[in-house]
Amino acid sequence: MTDLHDDDSAVAASRSPARVLLIDDHALVRDGMRMHLTLQPGLEVVGEADDGEAALAWLAAAGARMPDLVITDIGMRGMGGIALAGALHEHYPELAVLIVSMHDNLEYVRQAIRAGARGYVLKDAPADELLAAIQAVLAGRVFYSARIARGMAAQDVSPLDALTPRERDILIGIGRGQANKDIAVWLGVSVRTVETHRLNLKRKLGIEGRAELVRYAVQQLGIDIDAV
Repeated sequence: MTDLHDDDSAVAASRSPARVLLIDDHALVRDGMRMHLTLQPGLEVVGEADDGEAALAWLAAAGARMPDLVITDIGMRGMGGIALAGALHEHYPELAVLIVSMHDNLEYVRQAIRAGARGYVLKDAPADELLAAIQAVLAGRVFYSARIARGMAAQDVSPLDALTPRERDILIGIGRGQANKDIAVWLGVSVRTVETHRLNLKRKLGIEGRAELVRYAVQQLGIDIDAV
């Protein structure tokens, strides 16, 4: 039976703490991570689930307890972490998703990032690396464990590989000179969703200005602006 429950403990902090939802099919792992995170100023574990379906059910009923960050394993009974990251990216694009896994397979990493995860940390990484990852993904940046980062650098992975299919679509629209409203109509999503993905694009690619983002899209995706 799916295990799904709330954790009402809160971290005393001067500012509103970042809300965290933990997802792992091993209760001992969740217990250990919850105990560690609740000791950190500025973090509050608001709920737990043991697979992707349970996590989506929790989020559907979360209301005002909607988290800022989802931390999930990859291999779980039922819906795994990569499929969950894709579902969250589609339905809750504002949520930061961090994968914490025992697998250091770079293909898993690429799949997770393309699905919408912002970070990938190994379970045997030091505790301070997990905290650095949480800080980074909450700020909209991409974070990899040191061993993963070295492997990605050795393979000379393009920043485009970190984009989800939805982000690529929006980058195409930007390269065509389309406004957010036009992209929203084209993709059948809300303007707010486009704005969220556009912000994620800037953070992932390290690009600030609109003109620079258009230039990047044209150059990297080979968009013929004369044909638009």
